[in-house]
Amino acid sequence: MAHRRNVPGAAGLVTAVTSPILPTPAPGVATRPRHLGLALLSLAAGGFAIGTTEFMTMGLLPRIADGIDESIPTTGHIITAYALGVVVGAPLLVAAGARLPRRELAVGLILALGLGNAVTALASGYLPVMAARFLAGLPHGAYFGVASLIAASMVAPHLRGRAISSVMLGLSVATVAGVPASTWLGQGLGWRSAYWVVLVIAVLAAAMILAFVPHLPGDRTATVARELTALRQPQVVLAVATGMVGFGGIFAMYSYVAPLVTEETGLAERAVPLFLLAFGVGSVLGTVLAGRLADWDVQRSVTGGFVASVATLLLVVPAAGSAPALLGLVLVVGALGSVLAITLQVRLMQSAGDAEMLGAALNHSALNVANGLGAWLGSVVIAAGYGYRAPSLAGAGLAVLGLLIFVVGSRVLDPGPKRQDPSATTM
Repeated sequence: MAHRRNVPGAAGLVTAVTSPILPTPAPGVATRPRHLGLALLSLAAGGFAIGTTEFMTMGLLPRIADGIDESIPTTGHIITAYALGVVVGAPLLVAAGARLPRRELAVGLILALGLGNAVTALASGYLPVMAARFLAGLPHGAYFGVASLIAASMVAPHLRGRAISSVMLGLSVATVAGVPASTWLGQGLGWRSAYWVVLVIAVLAAAMILAFVPHLPGDRTATVARELTALRQPQVVLAVATGMVGFGGIFAMYSYVAPLVTEETGLAERAVPLFLLAFGVGSVLGTVLAGRLADWDVQRSVTGGFVASVATLLLVVPAAGSAPALLGLVLVVGALGSVLAITLQVRLMQSAGDAEMLGAALNHSALNVANGLGAWLGSVVIAAGYGYRAPSLAGAGLAVLGLLIFVVGSRVLDPGPKRQDPSATTM
């Protein structure tokens, strides 16, 4: 049975998915929704809530520090607490929820995220706020795991990458719209108001998922032990390691973009939001591109993403003295970050076999570890006196190491087909 290929844009994705020339879903695959666009938008709304709460804390950190009567460096540990929640929660919640219906699991996870934000808004004192942020982080990776699996199940095999990237688009859009808006609100009405808003977004996303996403039964034969056996597969371990190490290169540079702009480029502090916006716009563009790249060839896309990341991060070092050049490079770094995040997620889903949902969730655990690793390595080279351009150079080294790990995992331990078969009729 022939399939339509080279489908242009989101409208083309909807047309292709609803076209009668596509195969009937296989057993265990979700019935195609009547309105695919609304179903994907509903899942992306959950990603928007997650992206907003993850990154707005950084913009509100001084206000939170004042509110809980702690220093900014000490209060910064609540960001680490959230990341730790993601790392811990992703595999455990996915494994525990593998038997549950997918749509209902997604609803439960996004509501749990909303509840974690409500607890944050109500908490007073350093330790209670830190504990609340840890709780809020637990559903993060698990939600993207189940949402990615649902999205992939609603489309033909050769469109899975684009469907998954549509879910992740909510996270990217949050960096452009949700984070600035919630930060502005938190500065004007108090930092707690921003977390209440995330609760509202989470509730709305849950309602949309129930309304527009089709039912997809869970795996009634699944057990926690069986799901976690995916962690013993060498290709899964190396795919996770690729994200943990290689993606850290992006964060090594991005974590210190503010002092890079003010100290190396010589711009005023008020110029920093422009560079953050460029990163967010790049992230959105990269998310759209990543879906097509994943549908084309996952292995080549990840490899190309790392090679381009190395080159871009190296260019930051000589280009940091020029504001236009640095602005363009920051946009490219944002785009490459999204390309790598999504193509690595698809790769992990492929490597995990029957534990696809766990594979997708593990990617977010890996990226949060990468966040911490990149920021830490950047602080080391800055403390050593190498300046604010040095984190980009160190980040290029991490990207090279990540590429080497990926090559070992894909060429030696998992020498299967590199391209998805567009003529396949089942998932």
